[in-house]
Order: sequence, then C-alpha cells, then structure tokens
Amino acid sequence: MSSAGAGPAPDLGPPQRPRRADAQRNYERLLATAREIFSERGVDVPLDDIARRAGIGNATMYRHFPTRRELIIAVYANEVTALCTQGEALLKDESPADALFDWLQAFIAHVAAKRELALAIPNDQGGQRSALFDRWHKAMHTTASTLLTHAQSRGAVDADLNVSDLLTLANGIAVASSGSDQAERCLELLRRGIAP
Repeated sequence: MSSAGAGPAPDLGPPQRPRRADAQRNYERLLATAREIFSERGVDVPLDDIARRAGIGNATMYRHFPTRRELIIAVYANEVTALCTQGEALLKDESPADALFDWLQAFIAHVAAKRELALAIPNDQGGQRSALFDRWHKAMHTTASTLLTHAQSRGAVDADLNVSDLLTLANGIAVASSGSDQAERCLELLRRGIAP
C-alpha cells in the first residue's frame, strides 16, 4: 500500500480455493450474517442460528466453515481487509491530514468494536493464530504508515512522528475511551498535538 491505486487490499484470511458463483454468494451471505449476529449477540451464538438467518442450510454452513474458529477468523479477516481497503481509498483525498484522521477514526472504531472478536479466536498448537494476528497487524501498520508518510510529505503533520507511536496512541483511545464521543474528542486532541 505504498501509493494511491496500488491495488486491492491483501487477503488476510486463511487461503481459500476458488468457489463457484453460487458457493461464493453463500459464503459472502454467511460472512455478512455472522458479522451481524456476532455484533448483536456475541461470538457464542449457535452456528445453526447464523445459517438460519442467512437462509442457508446447515450442511452448506459447515461446508464453508467446519468450525466456529474458522468462521470467526473469516469474519475478522474480512473486517481488517475492509479497513485496509478504506485506507487505500483515502489516499485519493485532497487533504492528506483528513485522510489520515478519517482512517484513524475508523481504526479506533474497529479496535473498540472488534477487539473481542479477535480475542475470541482460540489459540492453537501450530501457531496459526499468532501468524494471523501478525498478518493483520502488519496490514494495518502498513496502511497507517502509508497515510502518515503521505501526510508528512505534504507538511500536514509533524515530520518526527512515527507510525508505531501513532497507532499506540490510537489504540489507547480505542481501548480506554468511555464511548465514541470521548474517542472523537481524544482523536481531535491527538490531531492538534501532531500538527506541524
């Protein structure tokens, strides 16, 4: 994600083999429904409830997602991909500072709303969870770095700021804020603090 138009965000989930068009539609419907139900009721919701709401048979559900773990991973990977894709699109914004802070606002909302989802992914002996977390963190770090570098090159934010510090501050806002209003106020304070 080094420049505008660098292509689509990377696939951040486990490798998938190509699907037929109808199978792809079912997969996407299950993902959207799971994301919705997880948000409403948490990740412990019965998988059969997800299949029922999606209008898809249980056998189809388990063919795509044999375990709850695989479904949670797919939903979270989809969320990270959407966040990175948003960062790519924001590189076209005429104000690089606005682009950076629009993405940071989305990042903060993501961490606040999706943290429990990521933490619900069970650990495994083979280290797949750690590898996935590493890929997701690198993707978000790369997106933030690209937006920050773009803003710095235009003199829109402090040239001495590094992306790790910026993401640590944003993560702190996401985890410690009492709600979206406080998060927005803190983000505005951050923006003033890193103005050139």
